[in-house]
Amino acid sequence: MLKSYWAYFRKAKGAQLLHSPFVYEIYQNVIRSSQQYYAFESLETLRQRLLLNPQKIAVQDYGAGSQHLSHKERSIKDIAAYSLSSAKQSQLLFRLVNYFQPKTILETGTSLGLSTLYMALPNHKARVITLEGCPQTAQVAKEHFKELKAAHIEVIEGEIQNTLPPLLKQIDKLDFVFLDANHRLEPTLQYFEWCLPYLHEDSVLVVDDIHWSEEMNQAWQEIQKHARVSITIDLFVCGILFFKKKQAKQDFILKF
Repeated sequence: MLKSYWAYFRKAKGAQLLHSPFVYEIYQNVIRSSQQYYAFESLETLRQRLLLNPQKIAVQDYGAGSQHLSHKERSIKDIAAYSLSSAKQSQLLFRLVNYFQPKTILETGTSLGLSTLYMALPNHKARVITLEGCPQTAQVAKEHFKELKAAHIEVIEGEIQNTLPPLLKQIDKLDFVFLDANHRLEPTLQYFEWCLPYLHEDSVLVVDDIHWSEEMNQAWQEIQKHARVSITIDLFVCGILFFKKKQAKQDFILKF
């Protein structure tokens, strides 16, 4: 990751070097925005509670697993410390959803549900579907959804390889997708390919941890090359994809 970050740091650009009006608008008003929203305080209060919660749960890992936690029984505070997206990245998800106002949001990898809530709270009329392989982790997330009155979040439990294909058959289109599960090359590419038929001109797809490992680096590079993808934005911690048919293909590495 250190090598990848150094490469990113050398190439990352700011707003003054952006010549795409579409990307400039998103960069200035969404990615680099410092605006604070009503939900941030309650969500960050929840984060702090999770970071102090000693309760232990049995965790089932179906993907690449954690780089820091190897035990099957883990405390919630350890899961929160090593698995949750940062406040900065979580708030980016909130701003993206708030800006684009997607009606159907899909997340692969619920974890403790904090990122899910960041995507769900901008619009209680949206359909938010999150997939989680571990039953006990999903149960903890459900408690948080109930606490913050996010009844529009649907949790689907089970290995994502088995739950995603039948789910997609019940969906007309995907407006916003957050891929944050099974940080390996083949599953990441497979989830992307499965979602592709349901993405449209105005869809947004975010891939988490694109430089987490060599496999995720490779997955990101393969996704960038796909003919359906028109614009990619590399923020190091995640990548954002757009599918504008009339937009010339461009790849951006931007400061975050």
